[in-house]
Amino acid sequence: MKIVIVGPGAMGCLFGAFLSKSKEEIWLLDKFKERAAKINENGISLEGVSGSWQAKVKATANPQDIGTSDLILICVKSFNTKQAIEQIMPLLGKNTKILTLQNGMGNIEVIAELTAEDRVIGGVTNEGATLIDIGKIHHAGRGQTIIGMINGKTPVEMRGIREVFNKVGFDTKMSRDIKSLIWSKLIINVGINALTAITGLSNGKLTEFEGTKRILRDAVTEAARIAKRKRIKLIYDDPLAKVEAVCEGTSKNLSSMLQDVLRKKRTEIHFINGVIVRLGQELGIDVPTNKFLVDIIKTIETSYAQSVR
Repeated sequence: MKIVIVGPGAMGCLFGAFLSKSKEEIWLLDKFKERAAKINENGISLEGVSGSWQAKVKATANPQDIGTSDLILICVKSFNTKQAIEQIMPLLGKNTKILTLQNGMGNIEVIAELTAEDRVIGGVTNEGATLIDIGKIHHAGRGQTIIGMINGKTPVEMRGIREVFNKVGFDTKMSRDIKSLIWSKLIINVGINALTAITGLSNGKLTEFEGTKRILRDAVTEAARIAKRKRIKLIYDDPLAKVEAVCEGTSKNLSSMLQDVLRKKRTEIHFINGVIVRLGQELGIDVPTNKFLVDIIKTIETSYAQSVR
C-alpha cells in the first residue's frame, strides 16, 4: 500500500512516523519545498508518551515524485483543505481513498465535492501531539482513532487501513456512523480549543478556574442544543461531563488552537465554534458564548502585529 500524508504538522508527522514502521510505502507531501527537503534529509524526531525515537520518511513538495497512491491522509488545517485536494489530484487512481483526520466540520464535504463521495473516509483521533520544530514533535497522549464513511459502508480498503494502523500502534476501529463521531469531537473542541487559546492555559487548567469552567459549560451547552435540534446522536450521554473528562485526561496538552495562537498563526475557529454560530443563525438558536469566543479569537488573529505578548 502506498500511503501519502499531506501536511507536516504535529498530526501529520505523528502518523508519518508511526506508519514508517510498517512495510508500506510512506510519503509525506508538503506545499513548501524547503521544509520537505529538511524532513526528507533529517526524518521525524519524536519524544513523549511513545518514547524518544527517530523515523525516516520520504518527503516532497512535488506530487509527481510520488505517483498514484492507495491512501491519502489529509492532515492540513481545515482552511487549507481545498488547496490540499487540488495538490493531490495527480495521486488519484481508480481506487484511491482519502482519509481526513482534521478538526472541525465541513472537510468531508469539501473533499467529496472536489473528488467523489465514495473516495472519502472521515475520521477522528484522540492521539495528541505538539509541533516543536520542523519534523520534531512531542507525542502528548495516546487515544483511539475511529474511521468511517458517510454512507455507512465498510469497503475492503477501509478494513486494510484499520489493519495497517493497528499494526503500527494506533488503536483504530471502524464506525458506520462517522457523522455522530465527528459531531461528538466537535463539541469537545468547542469547549476546549478557543478557551485555551484565549487564556493560554493547558486543557486541564480550564476546569480549575470558575470563570473558564463556566464559559466552557455554556459553550458546550449551546453546541449540544444545536446537535439535538439537528437530531445528531452523540456518542456520550452527558456532553459537559465528557468535555470535563477530556480536559482531565489531556491535562497537560496544549490544544491545536493554542499552539496556533502562540505561533501567531491562523486558527480553525470558523470550523469549530464558528460552525455552531452559523448553525445557530440558521436554526434560530441563540449561541452568545460561541459568538463571543469566535469574536475574541478573530480579534487575536487580526491583531498579532499589535499584541504586546
